[in-house]
Amino acid sequence: MDFDYALIEDEPQALTVESTPAQHLSFEKWKRCNRMSLMLMKNSISMPIRGSIPDSKDAKTYLDSVEEQFKGTSKAHASTLILKLVTTKYDGRSGIRGHIMMMNDMAHKLKVLDMEISDGFLVHFIMTSLPATYEAFKINYNTHMEKWTISELIAMCVQEEKCMKIDKLEVAYLATSSKKRKNTHPKKEFAKVQKTNTSASSSSHNSTGKPFCKFCKK
Repeated sequence: MDFDYALIEDEPQALTVESTPAQHLSFEKWKRCNRMSLMLMKNSISMPIRGSIPDSKDAKTYLDSVEEQFKGTSKAHASTLILKLVTTKYDGRSGIRGHIMMMNDMAHKLKVLDMEISDGFLVHFIMTSLPATYEAFKINYNTHMEKWTISELIAMCVQEEKCMKIDKLEVAYLATSSKKRKNTHPKKEFAKVQKTNTSASSSSHNSTGKPFCKFCKK
């Protein structure tokens, strides 16, 4: 919508009686875009931060002031991103695709801060963030000579995660089936024991009809 026109083009010269219709149109266009750019920028900034930025009627000057305010925090932001990139571990629940894309996004932000991380280095970072359930997958990657791109890593990890979910379902099904088979016979044995105990308890009486202990005979 040309709202960035005032950031790309310098302010045209003030209009005079000798200005051409084309100059009038250019000036009006820049003036409108400059006003819209300022409005959009100010509405996107929270009030406490907006109050610390020097006001200006020129969108480009105002944006330079915003950059000046946050220039000092770029190093701290880079340190935070690096720490998060190194310490992030996959929890196994959020989805492997989202995990890799999140780490790739952090690497992209570091690139903007002039701290570029190569794809090969990032792949190793992501591999170390995977839990022990991916140990065989990591060994398989390390034994291959070719290197994976981020896109290839996502595809392979998603496939591996699907296979592990299928294996987990099969193991759960086998465990449930085995438990059902084991529970079938004990019920019959319990019924037999209960029947035996009932008959035994009926004969556990002395000549007077009082019950006695089978061990001490009292």
